Amino acid sequence: MARTFGCVRYVYNHFLNERTQAFQQGERMNYLQSSAALTNLKRGPDHLWLNEVSSVPVQQSLRNLQTAFRNFFEKRTGYPSFKRKSGQQSAEYTRSGFRFEIGNQRLLLAKIGRLKVKWSRKVPVEPTSVTVIHKPSGRYFVSMVVDVKSAPLPATGQNVGIDFGINRLATLSTGETVANPRYLDKYHQRMKRAQQDLSRKKKGSTRYNKQKVKLAKLHEKIANSRKDTLNKLAWNLNTRFDLICVEDLALRNMTKNHCLARSLNDASIGAAIRAIEAKAAMHGKQVVKVDRWFPSSKLCSRCGVLQESLPLNIRQWSCDCGAIHDRDENAAINILRAGQALHGDGVRATCSSEPEAVCL
Repeated sequence: MARTFGCVRYVYNHFLNERTQAFQQGERMNYLQSSAALTNLKRGPDHLWLNEVSSVPVQQSLRNLQTAFRNFFEKRTGYPSFKRKSGQQSAEYTRSGFRFEIGNQRLLLAKIGRLKVKWSRKVPVEPTSVTVIHKPSGRYFVSMVVDVKSAPLPATGQNVGIDFGINRLATLSTGETVANPRYLDKYHQRMKRAQQDLSRKKKGSTRYNKQKVKLAKLHEKIANSRKDTLNKLAWNLNTRFDLICVEDLALRNMTKNHCLARSLNDASIGAAIRAIEAKAAMHGKQVVKVDRWFPSSKLCSRCGVLQESLPLNIRQWSCDCGAIHDRDENAAINILRAGQALHGDGVRATCSSEPEAVCL
């Protein structure tokens, strides 16, 4: 596996460098050209070691590089970066590179053989692809892509609007709140101490490598805790509600504020919305995104009057109609109404500066 990871990483970095140089010279190097160049590279006397591992994950690394460039040109991500030996390693096998026996749950990879896997769940059908992942903490994982039928959850007839934030991870239109666990703050001192211990050791030494694994395990614990919390939240919402309305937040722009960036990244609002959408698609529920410019916080959910300004430090405000609003709960109610209007539930969402205009 170590040789496979090394070959995959080398090919990815090699052709990333080749395509970067070609781009700087005003030329384009596509996937087909990279694939032909890889064939010639493997025939050269200096790169015969690339033939010691299966060609499937090596070839797949070129496809992953092509995907990375496509995402860059479509402005979804930044420019592709080189893979590091100290980072997370992965090798993806398509159908021609593995064999899976459903009866006894045995996985065999080309030029490696059988893998001893402790399965977290039974694989119901033959996977279409298998990815072996090596975490910096030293743990190995097998990720499989399988085609299974969705299992719709029973309809409840209930809808909900959600306002995500930092002080509270989520505020529901029902008045419920979900606390922000702030895992990064919880483990900040331990991470700081582990990083200081790492900086005191000689790079490349045995103690340096041991301390590096300790730090990686701490990062992995934070990531796993956050992921577990978000998945539980997504499952809870999808079992209770048929329609879930959220805001289409510009999170990339919001993280440019250095005062909020760390807290926003720790809250992982984007990951929470993606988890809700994934489970909704799997279980037959609906997710509606309300436009980010919709004034959900400044709009009175009782009379429909729009406030001229509402600074972030004001968490509770009163309207001229006498209603006293919690900022987040009021926003969640307005998000629900706007989402229902977009979904076509016969609900009209309007707002005006006149007291007579009411959100229905």
